[in-house]
Amino acid sequence: MNRKTLAATGLAVAAVAVSGTVASPARTPGWYEGLRKPSYVPPGPVFPVAWTSLYTDIAVSSATAIDRYRETGQDDEARKYVAALSVNLAINAVWSWLFFGWHKLGAAALGAVALTASSADLTRRTAAADRRAGLALLPYPLWCVFATLLATRVWQLNR
Repeated sequence: MNRKTLAATGLAVAAVAVSGTVASPARTPGWYEGLRKPSYVPPGPVFPVAWTSLYTDIAVSSATAIDRYRETGQDDEARKYVAALSVNLAINAVWSWLFFGWHKLGAAALGAVALTASSADLTRRTAAADRRAGLALLPYPLWCVFATLLATRVWQLNR
């Protein structure tokens, strides 16, 4: 894996992680604690562990896919991948603000749907470049499906 590619994907993912941290429930604990939540909400410490693992996976799998596309002369696919990754990370960053920062639960539920679709597309693109990297990225859309169910239910319970 090219170090420059990994550094680029790592920095992009880190920027999203920082944005999510700034918008996190730690900033508005009273609001989040006051929400009605379904019984299947994981304990608070699960989220930073899950997202740290997922962000690491996104950075490494994406760097692998981009490099594989470039190594095989598929520069156009590499550019499309970078665009898809950029869209995915933007949706990811905005979701944290929709839910935690701006308390827009309905919009956050819709954003979670968009993130799920985007992460599934990113995983498909990754697998097309490198099967193992695609399999490694599979937990991301699966987690996003769970997050969509969770965000939607929180919205329903708090309308």
